[in-house]
Amino acid sequence: MHRRSFLAYVIAAVITGRESLSSASEADAVPLSPAEVIPLWNGTPPGGGGPDGRLISSAGGALSHIAHPTLSVYSPARSNGYAVLIAAGGGYKRIEMRKEALPAAAWLTARGFTAYVLTYRLPDEGWGEGSLVALQDAQRALRVIRQREKHLSVLGFSAGGHLLGLAAVRSDFVSYPPTDAIDTLPAKADRAALIYPVITLEPPYTHTSTHRILAGTGASLRQDAQWSVQNFVTPQSPPFFLVQAKDDPVSDPENTLIMQAACQREHVPVELFRYSRGGHGFGMGKPGTPTVEWPAHYAQWLAAWRRAEN
Repeated sequence: MHRRSFLAYVIAAVITGRESLSSASEADAVPLSPAEVIPLWNGTPPGGGGPDGRLISSAGGALSHIAHPTLSVYSPARSNGYAVLIAAGGGYKRIEMRKEALPAAAWLTARGFTAYVLTYRLPDEGWGEGSLVALQDAQRALRVIRQREKHLSVLGFSAGGHLLGLAAVRSDFVSYPPTDAIDTLPAKADRAALIYPVITLEPPYTHTSTHRILAGTGASLRQDAQWSVQNFVTPQSPPFFLVQAKDDPVSDPENTLIMQAACQREHVPVELFRYSRGGHGFGMGKPGTPTVEWPAHYAQWLAAWRRAEN
């Protein structure tokens, strides 16, 4: 898809989705269009392949059939000098832009942060590099943003939380050969916020779409471990902010406890907020549940990041 066509889609998706934004973001100014859309790769992405034809958007504003991974940049009226890379979830089968990424971008830009929304390749869409493609895009996105921004955090939801969590703890992993000067930059995040994330793909947590698509139904224990975020936490990992509801039916609530324990073991700062109700996919907060509280805690965590950097 050409940049102009993708930009037109994003504008239409946001306008259509304005009435469905969660209560946590309704008071914020919704960005009607990105300031720019940046192709992640110069030419064909690593390994080639992928879907033919146009981008597909579901009735709920979820994207699939992604032939051209991109970064959509949402700029605040007055920048505070800090940037956040956002990856929505969807089980690596789709990307929940309207439910997760766009409300998060609105919330962040209203507070002075530059938001970069990642449209990443989906492994099951015929890519030559298979399971690696989303991680390749996440690492490339971190490097592209590092070329532009001094301060960079990440915010991932569900499978997007798995993706950015893995990118945050495996910054030295070479997922693709260098393609240009941008790939000499570090693929590192200063901090990582993971909202109802998939963390582990190890038994007994092998029921998710994330496990089926990345590791495969016949995966060995070693393969499961290689895709499990907690196994790569080291003392050099960035601080983490974790959110989950105890009644999450998709990502087992143990996921955030497992990540918290891994961080504590390696002496990595971690904050975990668990809520009695909210289920899965609550975005910036589901009205009528305690999950509406998490953005306020996130704002405090972001403020602490800014204080630490100054």
